[in-house]
Amino acid sequence: MELSPLCTDSISTEGCVIKQDRGQRKSKVSRDVETEIENLNKAIPQLAKVFRIIDKIGEGTFSSVFLGEAQMHDGRREMFALKHLIPTSHPTRIAAELQCLTVAGGEESVMGATYCFRKEDHVVIVMPYMEHQAIVDIIGSLTFEEVRLYIYHLMKALKHVHQFGIIHRDIKPNNFLFNRKSKMYALVDFGLAQGTADTQIELLKVDLSGLRKQPRPVFGERNLNSCTPAAATTKPAAIKAETLIQLVKSSKTEDPANRKYTAAGRGPLPVRTQSSTQKPQRAVQQGHTCNCYQTDRVCNICMSRKQQVAPRAGTPGFRAPEVLTKCPNQGTAIDVWSAGVILLSLLSGRYPFFKASDDLIALTQIMTIRGSRETIQAAKAFGKSVACSRDLPRQDLRTLCETLRGRRPSPDEVTPLPEANKDSSTACHHNIQDATPTHRPSVQHGAGESPLSSTLPEEPRDSETDCKVEVDERGWDRVPDEAYHLLDRLLDLNPATRITAAQALQHPLFKDL
Repeated sequence: MELSPLCTDSISTEGCVIKQDRGQRKSKVSRDVETEIENLNKAIPQLAKVFRIIDKIGEGTFSSVFLGEAQMHDGRREMFALKHLIPTSHPTRIAAELQCLTVAGGEESVMGATYCFRKEDHVVIVMPYMEHQAIVDIIGSLTFEEVRLYIYHLMKALKHVHQFGIIHRDIKPNNFLFNRKSKMYALVDFGLAQGTADTQIELLKVDLSGLRKQPRPVFGERNLNSCTPAAATTKPAAIKAETLIQLVKSSKTEDPANRKYTAAGRGPLPVRTQSSTQKPQRAVQQGHTCNCYQTDRVCNICMSRKQQVAPRAGTPGFRAPEVLTKCPNQGTAIDVWSAGVILLSLLSGRYPFFKASDDLIALTQIMTIRGSRETIQAAKAFGKSVACSRDLPRQDLRTLCETLRGRRPSPDEVTPLPEANKDSSTACHHNIQDATPTHRPSVQHGAGESPLSSTLPEEPRDSETDCKVEVDERGWDRVPDEAYHLLDRLLDLNPATRITAAQALQHPLFKDL
């Protein structure tokens, strides 16, 4: 791709109006965004020679995304997304994200990178811009067919990146863009990606979970400058993403693989300890468990143990059970779980579906839907002990989703539900379990109690109280059992038996695709 500098009179950053399309259109930009655009142009002056930054279109913990327009050599004007990474990002982490975009991106609904601009510790990744709609804005008007296609293409994208040994770790609607008109999709943001044991992404073979900014030149400044001795000290680098990755790999700076990093630890979880009248626990011989194992309390022996560290990266509400319980062996199955949460939101019409203040409440909310016994059994399968002081029955997914969509009356009584995927024609008398249990589960050695915000928010319902189903032109009265069967497989509590993205593409729900 070849770019040509925009005419200087097409760039205006003064005031609150920025000209677009040769002055024929105007869009208002807030003063704060305007200041950010000015600061970015100052930090990387080369950007202003190629792009006219129009607006800020996204912001995350580690980056901000801007919309830029470039004039091509053939006269066309093309839009790009400019991702500005925060200066405190570690260079190896940035290079790993670039390598994911260049190796796996550009096909199968996975976003690729076009260019990368750098000056000192400021880095901007340039990607094609895809106009898209936020799920939170359109979830109420989506048809079932749109939901089916959305999940199908998400599975295609996950299968593609998983084939390269990439664990995305942050699957959510904001990172899987959807253009409703053109039916285009794009998986974005590999900033938290990790590699599997057999990953093909070289830079993901390094443990990136504890990387922090080090007081050293970005990307091996000395080596990079030696490539461009005349301009490196005064001009920023505008290079292909692949070239940047090679520069990082060839840098003679300290190899991150040989350095020990410590992940930021968190304080102990709130737990109930023994009362002062109880005798202290005696030391337990090696190979034996203590007396508090699988109980709702924590003994002094367990409190004195070193806290286990495991990857927790991801967005609250989309983290898999193995992430919430700090399982050290996390694989591509965590992305599949997150996709299941997305499907649960789309089928129920509620986004976000899970919203918790900490990992224990998040685990409780999962138990509310999938059942406490099932959660305890699954945790045991991957080496964790979970104790819950209240038995939470497993929900019927169809009944749950149809109730939340207002297609079923919400009963007042609390009764257990039958097995999953029960036929909807006989489910009128089935009740939804109250989603506000007062007890939290304990992971490994701890327990505590805290109110849980409702997982099932209230929504205005039809005045009818019978099971009469009206014809829905969006198809929500004709959701096949295969949709809830796939949802059940995606939300398998055990990562070892959870369906993979490749297997999901062979599911009967997608047989005609």
